[in-house]
Amino acid sequence: METNEKLILDLIRKGEGLNIEFKACREHLNRDVYETVCAFLNRHGGTILLGVQDSGEVAGITQEALARIRKDFVTAVNNPQKLIPPTYLSIDEVTVEGKTLLRIYVPESSQVHRCNGRIYDRNEDGDLDITDHTAQVASLYQRKQATYSENRVYPYIRVEDLRCDLIEKCRRIVRSDNREHPWADMDDLRLLQSAQLYQTDPLTRESGVTLAGILLFAPDQLLLTVRRTAPT
Repeated sequence: METNEKLILDLIRKGEGLNIEFKACREHLNRDVYETVCAFLNRHGGTILLGVQDSGEVAGITQEALARIRKDFVTAVNNPQKLIPPTYLSIDEVTVEGKTLLRIYVPESSQVHRCNGRIYDRNEDGDLDITDHTAQVASLYQRKQATYSENRVYPYIRVEDLRCDLIEKCRRIVRSDNREHPWADMDDLRLLQSAQLYQTDPLTRESGVTLAGILLFAPDQLLLTVRRTAPT
């Protein structure tokens, strides 16, 4: 047995849990797969196996559906109307027991993601919609900010303080790639909010540009100011 197949079988034997999810997807992509992607991004990451039943039975994906499922998945996770902020995930084709599966590794993200406008988190029982649970959402944002310094909010920095030419360049790039991309018609504030470069601090409730947004779009003098005031 090849090493790669053995690794996949070991994952399947462990069963679904905090960082493992099975989706049947024999001929069609399960719609709730994006909720799992969102939950993994928001929690600690995980592996999704397409072509495996909830019971762990290896059903496989039909060859006729394989290319379509891959294309639909990649298109959706890069679409801000489906997943905000969008992300890039690689898909590996693997053969287990003579059947074709797709393996998707989802890393933990530094951002809080939404799927179809809803926030999902992960526990042992699956994907949880926590959008309407204020305390859980605040806790999620706090954990991301504590772990990833680029999420720190600078409330004294306004969108007008950033380089609008760089934001417009970003808008032109997405427009050239996809004329219907939502960012193409957003103003600067809404674009930054969509990319989670403008957030609300869950503790102070103050809103502002994040450190990541500053590093990407701030003029040099503002970058020096932030550097002097940043905590050591």
